[in-house]
Amino acid sequence: MNDRTKPSSLLTTGISRRGALKGLGAAAALGTAPGFVRYAQSQSSEPIRIGFQAHRTGIGAAYGRWYERTTAAAIKRINDAGGINGRPVEIITEDDGTDAARGAEVVEKFANQHKTDIVYGTLFSHVVVGSAPAAGELKMPYYVVSEGYHVASGKMNRYVLQPGITDVRAQCRSVAPWITSNVGKKITMIYPDYAFGHDHRDFFGPAAAEQGGEVIAQIPIPPTESSFTRYLPQIPSETDVIYHVMVGPAVLTFVKELGEFYGGSGPKLFGFIDSLEAVDINSPGLEFLEGSHFWEGMPRYLQDGASEHEKAYREAVGLDENGASVNDAKDVSTAAHMFGCWETLYIIKAAMEAAGYRGPEDRAKLVEATEAMTEFPEGAEHPQGAKVFDGKVHQVFGSQNISVVENGRLNVVHRTSIEDGRYEPEADYTTQPL
Repeated sequence: MNDRTKPSSLLTTGISRRGALKGLGAAAALGTAPGFVRYAQSQSSEPIRIGFQAHRTGIGAAYGRWYERTTAAAIKRINDAGGINGRPVEIITEDDGTDAARGAEVVEKFANQHKTDIVYGTLFSHVVVGSAPAAGELKMPYYVVSEGYHVASGKMNRYVLQPGITDVRAQCRSVAPWITSNVGKKITMIYPDYAFGHDHRDFFGPAAAEQGGEVIAQIPIPPTESSFTRYLPQIPSETDVIYHVMVGPAVLTFVKELGEFYGGSGPKLFGFIDSLEAVDINSPGLEFLEGSHFWEGMPRYLQDGASEHEKAYREAVGLDENGASVNDAKDVSTAAHMFGCWETLYIIKAAMEAAGYRGPEDRAKLVEATEAMTEFPEGAEHPQGAKVFDGKVHQVFGSQNISVVENGRLNVVHRTSIEDGRYEPEADYTTQPL
């Protein structure tokens, strides 16, 4: 199944010629660096075609729905401002079923049937891992919005990039000091038993240990599990904090059963909002979450002092003050992740303009232009906040939010710095041939 999202309006004026981006920073301040080649501006009126690998079905469907809405809003804004290099942008969508094998097939379909310029949008880590080899073999730039450490680890290939959302390793490093100082030091982790959960397993423990904390138990749960009561007795009695990060359609069941198991008492809770993405925090049975804390990439609820950029982004995507659809208060968003689609599309735009992108023959130049980026200032194109990009590992670094449940809403109580999540790179994709 595929859809084509055509531009709603276009400006006929071309965008000014750009130079190759080498060592330069923000998309808002693109220019040319001495010694680098200027690529010719494309004069084609043909649309730039972006293949959107969407989780319309499977365990990622709730994310896929909001990733599509965010993508449509960003593309409308980009096209209303003249497109990319004076050309309209067209989104061609294929459902990957949140399935790794199908994901690889979708990448091949984009390349061979739809003839898209790039592929973009994938979230679930097992789909990224399963699709990345096809992207590399086809020399298809593959911009993922996934969070997994698989990109920054160096285990992918040079055509796989994650420039619009932070990764789990950085998130764990950012929140661990706050958890051990404010929630507790003896921690039991509950996580999904696949790559995304394994990143939490592998990186939170060492980050907590650096702060004097200790992970005393790890409980992996199959991603297709629909009931969790048989796992909860594995939580040691001496646990101070339950660190939970679950995904998929059963997340509401998970948090409800966790509350029923402890009956309003028990260890304190620190969850990644993945455990409640697309779930109304005021759902019956979730009252026990009052006072617990969550990681959020971007706050679901509109916070006091939110920037005008964030407000404009929320309006464009269609979010009310509670992080639900303006058309349906019961349609709760995946706000902590979907901003990455908006920001990634603007990075693609900036890189294509820097490379003077004309078509598939310029894909290598596009990868190089993306790798050369270093900074993204907070603004209309980056409403979640300022970020820095490490072109060697194809990974962006930004700030994280820690929120507390108060009176049935999430209020931000701490925002980490970019440096809180930085770590020493273990790879360098720029040494690989294109």
